[in-house]
Amino acid sequence: MYQPHVFTLTKDGYRGPAPSWSSGAPSLWLVEAERAAEAARLLAPKILDASELARAKRLVLPADRACYTAAHLALRLLLGARQGVAPEAVRLTRERCPSCDGPHGRPATGGGTHFSLSHTRGVALLAFAGVPVGVDVERLPEARVVTEVAGQLHPAEAAELAALPQEERPAAFARVWTRKEAYLKGEGTGLAGGLHREHVGTGPRPLGPPGWAVTDVAVPAGYAAAVAVGTAGRASAGGADRRK
Repeated sequence: MYQPHVFTLTKDGYRGPAPSWSSGAPSLWLVEAERAAEAARLLAPKILDASELARAKRLVLPADRACYTAAHLALRLLLGARQGVAPEAVRLTRERCPSCDGPHGRPATGGGTHFSLSHTRGVALLAFAGVPVGVDVERLPEARVVTEVAGQLHPAEAAELAALPQEERPAAFARVWTRKEAYLKGEGTGLAGGLHREHVGTGPRPLGPPGWAVTDVAVPAGYAAAVAVGTAGRASAGGADRRK
């Protein structure tokens, strides 16, 4: 399990090193929206672009706006530090979708840096690597959500959930969901391909689809998270980040 760096946003930027990795292992950063809220309000108009500001404004709930804003500030600040440019000068684009060739594939920035961002109410998680990478963080679901969605998973995963005691299913469902979404985001296809693809498992140890290493990420209680890193053409991931 990876232990992410905690991102500390300040009124002048952020406190900490630039993202770094070795042998394809990701650099992971956890953003706690409430802690970052005051600095984020000051920095957002200076750093975020017009589309990011507009999207934040469209979010109805203040907590969602705060998390989106803090997450995108962290993304620009960390990419800027990595690239040696001002955060507002970071160029964000989209790759072509590998399924339909549409302009909604993996987010990209050039310069050999791959990244992924996920946020849910309260926290965000960012991953940076030298190879394709995907990350996902989610709040633990209610029991009814597990019941409603479990049948859409890979048949082996649905069977694993059904075999668990009722009280253990939300955490197991969150594990498999974040693992699967991290992998699909790393591929660049997202959930459009369906949840039944690939068996990543609900248990303590994730299963990596061919060409991918999937690892759980340590996040605050009440959340689950995972990261998927492309392994094709490189050695096994090393220990660029602290691990539990």
